[in-house]
Amino acid sequence: MQTYTYLRPSAVRDSATGHSVVLETSGGATPAGEAANPHFFSGLLTAPAATATALLAVADVAAARYYRPTGGASLDPVVTADGDRLRLESFSGCCGVYARLDVLAPGLDGDDVGRGTTNVDVNPLLRRALAGIGGLDPLHLAIGPEELTIRTFDGEFVEKKVPLPERWLRGFAEAQVLAAAFTPRAEVPAVEVASLLRSLPRPTSRSAIRTTRWVMPVGRTLRPTTRPAPGAVCLPGPERLLTLQTVLRHATTVQMYASTAPPAADGATAVAWEVKLPGMRLTLMLSPSASRGFSGEGSVLHDLSTGQAAADAEQVSELLAWEPRIDIIELSRQSGLSPDRVRAALTTLGTSGQVGYDLAEEAYFHRYLPYNAGTAVTRNPRLHDAQALVADGGVRFNGPLAWVGQGDDAHVVRSDETSGQLSCTCFWWAKNRSSRGPCKHILAVGMARDTGTDAAALPRADSGATADSAASESVR
Repeated sequence: MQTYTYLRPSAVRDSATGHSVVLETSGGATPAGEAANPHFFSGLLTAPAATATALLAVADVAAARYYRPTGGASLDPVVTADGDRLRLESFSGCCGVYARLDVLAPGLDGDDVGRGTTNVDVNPLLRRALAGIGGLDPLHLAIGPEELTIRTFDGEFVEKKVPLPERWLRGFAEAQVLAAAFTPRAEVPAVEVASLLRSLPRPTSRSAIRTTRWVMPVGRTLRPTTRPAPGAVCLPGPERLLTLQTVLRHATTVQMYASTAPPAADGATAVAWEVKLPGMRLTLMLSPSASRGFSGEGSVLHDLSTGQAAADAEQVSELLAWEPRIDIIELSRQSGLSPDRVRAALTTLGTSGQVGYDLAEEAYFHRYLPYNAGTAVTRNPRLHDAQALVADGGVRFNGPLAWVGQGDDAHVVRSDETSGQLSCTCFWWAKNRSSRGPCKHILAVGMARDTGTDAAALPRADSGATADSAASESVR
């Protein structure tokens, strides 16, 4: 269970000079150490109506469950202060939508922005109040308690206990790895996107988020299509984008990013839509299917399977300090590790929520969540199973083939002579290929090669026939 303890509920308070959004904090990490209720910012927002609407969008994602909607408590958004900006992040309850609002320096007018990470209280009353903010009235934002003495005077505590699914934490890790592989596909005026969203069919209990569509960027416009085509951008479960509708009236342009990973069998891929607002950016990232949360994508598994990544992560983590932009080359210089090993270390740190990725700046950023990167194996069943296969001597090599497992559970992993890419005869690989990361057998082969582990090799005389037979039987 995750327990949030706030000194009082977050609220929108009215004053003679306008509105004040007070986001109460619960626990967090700062350069000075752990804090029960840290204070990160107090000041005016330069685009009040746009900020209130964007904050509401992040809160709406946190409260939503797009796949198999059910009731229940949601996880409060995470806020990271990076010294020159504020980042508010949330995941949907189904882990298929990730939202982040970056309020940049031009969007803030107040005291210095602190450094650290915390959760903020988002309650129904706050959401209704945010929806009512508009016009040009000044809007004050405070992140953290304005009066710490309220703990003594009125003791108005707010405590929430919600289950913290491992999928939520794994989703943070997978989202940053996937985003790092995204490429810009199109930038169009916000009015074009608003028109596209209005044209989407309203979700029903039968269709809803099971629909996959595509849009073809043509100049500065978007042409909807119902099937994939060269240059088209996927809209997996496009109804999940409706969260952006109220934000677009404040936006200038929308940048679309698409995954370079192999698509799913239906051509669907993960995508991100970045809405550019005055002094801010709102990013909405969608998994390849609403029924497919980010937590199961498997993008982190290759890096986690290398034995040195955990030790490198511990070294790299000591060099991070809530930097808004992590310079990999500088980290490589400071740590003495190669850039590739630094990237693998950042992936490992991402499994405990310590690293995110900013698409606009093409750079990682530091956040801190109170979870241990060392437990990544227990949060990734494929990685755990692969380690068990290697430990049990279940990997045997024979040229380009590897026999993984024992008895009827054995499968053949084959290395392509040209590309060196691995494929497997297991049902999981036949269903997903490389669209969801490696299967446990391919992971085990990589680990065995790295460690020099090799059980008794198969006899060469009939290994090819045996392997092909097993492959045929397995795919069946």
